Parts: sequence; structure tokens; C-alpha cells
Amino acid sequence: MGEMAEKISKINKDELLNLLQSAFAEEWLAYYQYWIGAKVAEGVERPKVVEEFYEHAIEELKHADWLADRIIQLGGVPILNPLDWEKFAKCKYDAPTNADTKVLVEQNLIAERCAIGRYQQICEFCQHKDYETFRISRKILKEELEHEQEMEDFKNDFKHY
Repeated sequence: MGEMAEKISKINKDELLNLLQSAFAEEWLAYYQYWIGAKVAEGVERPKVVEEFYEHAIEELKHADWLADRIIQLGGVPILNPLDWEKFAKCKYDAPTNADTKVLVEQNLIAERCAIGRYQQICEFCQHKDYETFRISRKILKEELEHEQEMEDFKNDFKHY
């Protein structure tokens, strides 16, 4: 963390880094959940669901990138071993053992709701204390809320089949 950033920061850096590491791990797991779900999806609205899953996967990867940059700026090191992602993540990976689009959408809806809770937590932790981390987490929160709505829209569309 830079000298001025250190002076203006009013936050417990270790606690913040732990929150960011958890979010970082969760983003990688979310990326994979969307990506692999797009690969194996079968059933109702498959082309639309696959397209949306790929779009979300790219956004989750972008979130992981932003978080890695912020972790480094704060003097930390992003989780280096993918085997550690499960250990740090509170939002868990749910393997797509059932490839039905309805099941996959429900799994991703649960994951998005967990992510929303994570970024709400980070925003509350950083508000008026760390403006840059707040800005990043608020931006990710906005996208996670959009993801939730898109999964809910699919769920509602499925009622017509």
C-alpha cells in the first residue's frame, strides 16, 4: 500500500485482505461453475442459457482480476494455488452433476445470492474507510445483482415450458 494510501486508510488491512481473498477464490469458482455449466448444459432454452453463462463467466474472471490487483495494492498476494480456493471460499462451487438448464440456473442463482452477500459485506466494511476497495466492490456488487436478475428471469421463463 502506498504511503498516502496508508495515511488515509482507516481500515483493518488484515481483515480486509481476508475478505478480498475469500471473494477472489469465490470469483474463480464462479467462473468455472458458469464456464463448465455452459459446456454441459442440456434442455430448455439451452442456446440462451449457454450464451448467458459464457457472458457471466467472463465477468467473474474480470472480477477476480480486479480483486487480485487490489489485493496486491494493499500489500497482499492473491491466492496462488487453485487448490486453496475451496478453503477460502464461503460461496461454494456446485458441480453440475445434472446438466439440465433448470438445475444449472438454480445452482447459479444460489451462487449469485451468496456473492451478493459477500460484496455487500465488503462494501459495508469499507464504506467511509477505504474508498477504492469500496468502489471496486460496489461495481462488482452491481454486476452480481444483474446476474441474479438474469438467473431469476430464466427461472420465470422456464415456468412456461
